[in-house]
Amino acid sequence: MTDDIPQAPARAVTPQGTDRLLDRHRAVLPDWLTLYYDRPLEITHGEGRHVWDADGNRYLDFFGGILTTMTAHALPEVTKAVSEQAGRIIHSSTLYLNRPMVELAERIATLSGIPDARVFFTTSGTEANDTALMLATTYRASNQILAMRNSYHGRSFSTVSVTGNRGWSPTSLSPLQTLYVHGGVRDRGPYAHLDDADFVQACVADLEDLLGHGRVPAALIAEPVQGVGGFTAPPDGLYAAFREVLDRHGILWISDEVQTGWGRTGDHFWGWQAHAASGPPDILTFAKGIGNGMSIGGVVARADIMNCLDSNSISTFGGSPVTMAAGLANLSYLLEHDLQGNARRVGGLLIERLRGIGAGVDAVRAVRGRGLMIGLELVRPGTDEASPERAAALLEAAREGGLLLGKGGGHNTSVVRIAPPLSLTVAEAEQGAAILEQALRAV
Repeated sequence: MTDDIPQAPARAVTPQGTDRLLDRHRAVLPDWLTLYYDRPLEITHGEGRHVWDADGNRYLDFFGGILTTMTAHALPEVTKAVSEQAGRIIHSSTLYLNRPMVELAERIATLSGIPDARVFFTTSGTEANDTALMLATTYRASNQILAMRNSYHGRSFSTVSVTGNRGWSPTSLSPLQTLYVHGGVRDRGPYAHLDDADFVQACVADLEDLLGHGRVPAALIAEPVQGVGGFTAPPDGLYAAFREVLDRHGILWISDEVQTGWGRTGDHFWGWQAHAASGPPDILTFAKGIGNGMSIGGVVARADIMNCLDSNSISTFGGSPVTMAAGLANLSYLLEHDLQGNARRVGGLLIERLRGIGAGVDAVRAVRGRGLMIGLELVRPGTDEASPERAAALLEAAREGGLLLGKGGGHNTSVVRIAPPLSLTVAEAEQGAAILEQALRAV
């Protein structure tokens, strides 16, 4: 590590207070609730692109609360909006008119690109995708769904049932019949050896074959870049090619933008725009970054789809005045400061820097991504065999250097996920890359 990069204090022993909190956590919370690190971390506060733990150690945050702290930690514009709204009224439910909810819905409807759009707010991406599935199956009168292999769409009963990443699907029981399509992973699987054009053609043929058997599905749900799956993506234009097939059969397209939305990929505001020949999706789901840490999710759909439900419905917490105020302030900051452009510029530099580092490390199979959504896949040297133990060790070593990362991947979580706040500076990107390089060589 270079001398001008701040050194994090050594973290050799877990303090007693953290030990006690970990014991209390294990006594009352589920065993399946994942904690990172051999010595789990308690984050107490943050500022900008940095967070601090309970012992005062400072970290550069390259994961942003699972891509949720989108602009910056403790962004003054957002904290001010939350505080002011909380001082007026915190909650009312959707049974009453809600000015911040209407204002945010108007902005998102316009940004979505969907004509005659309607917006429904939820509290999470899981709930947003659950709602999208209910809309699609009701509108099309079919309980069959197309989904992508290696995908992840949430942890509810319905979203687990359309998740193609088996590591995140704890039950085979399902309210839906799901058929899985090739295409979400470019560099693994039976079509990996093909060039992009032939890859797309093979995936379209696979889709056509699936549709040749049984009833017509209601929708295809797809992440433009697979998040939990390890930041994998198809060639640009795949979903446009899929759309031609879907439209012939009257099948809807749901674009899961929970991780790809709001400019994170740099080149586009929404992930679906990399496949823009198809036009906007019929249904778009969002969450995570829009609230900058506040619980906001939502669905955008054409009016005829959104209004197809023929029963009463409300949302107790979706569209809360406080979360809507946060979303409005955060979206304004994002647009006014061109954070999409920053993600493109700084993310492009970071990807190239990491590719240069990875080229000299045998255990790095690939560095991929767009904007500030970057995956680093680790394998056993000399093979394509996933190495989850190396990914886990890399997270530990990076933490020791003062850098927080994430994990993912369809092959036993062997992909290190890098997704810092979109306001990341060039200096911070270089600092993170230097820490990561040192950690990689140590591992």
